[in-house]
Amino acid sequence: MHINKIKNVLQSFVVFPMFAMTMPLASLDAVGSITANVEAVTSEVSVITTQENEARKAKADAIDDYFASKNAPLSGYGMKFVTEAEKNDIDWRLLPAIAMRETTGGKFACKSPNAPYNSFGWHSCKKGFSSIDESIEYISKTLGGNNENAPHYKSEMTSEQILKKYNPDSIVPGYSKQVMKIMDSIAMFEKNNNA
Repeated sequence: MHINKIKNVLQSFVVFPMFAMTMPLASLDAVGSITANVEAVTSEVSVITTQENEARKAKADAIDDYFASKNAPLSGYGMKFVTEAEKNDIDWRLLPAIAMRETTGGKFACKSPNAPYNSFGWHSCKKGFSSIDESIEYISKTLGGNNENAPHYKSEMTSEQILKKYNPDSIVPGYSKQVMKIMDSIAMFEKNNNA
């Protein structure tokens, strides 16, 4: 008997607040339809999550396939690039394209002992990381304007503006256009995977 009372009290904490939010004018005999509505919402969320995961995987596969086609060591890090780009609201192709332009996808990563795991030419090969994953996290965070130690990168910047800060065209003429062309090449792999 006590178990049923506890169960009813716990259900009231879940069902009735949802009832109040989803059907504010409903009567108590509509609890069955609330359950149906909760199941429908859960189903819709599941579909959206599945679609997001499929889109994320398609992007990660495109990055990995692009790097693999160039025999580049960064093949296999596609999902890390995509998730960090999402966290920091930058184009998912931006950092892989920079890596391709700077070090041919990690083939010619910074050689300085002070800059291990730097496949991006970051800080003129004067800064290193403890792993490739850490380098992707740090640089994505910075380019997305989320690193307080790098205030010249702003969250509202476009990819082209980010690139012009990363390596100004005055130092390397045409740098931003070169990287953006690589970004377009990576996108072609996504289209081919979706075909």
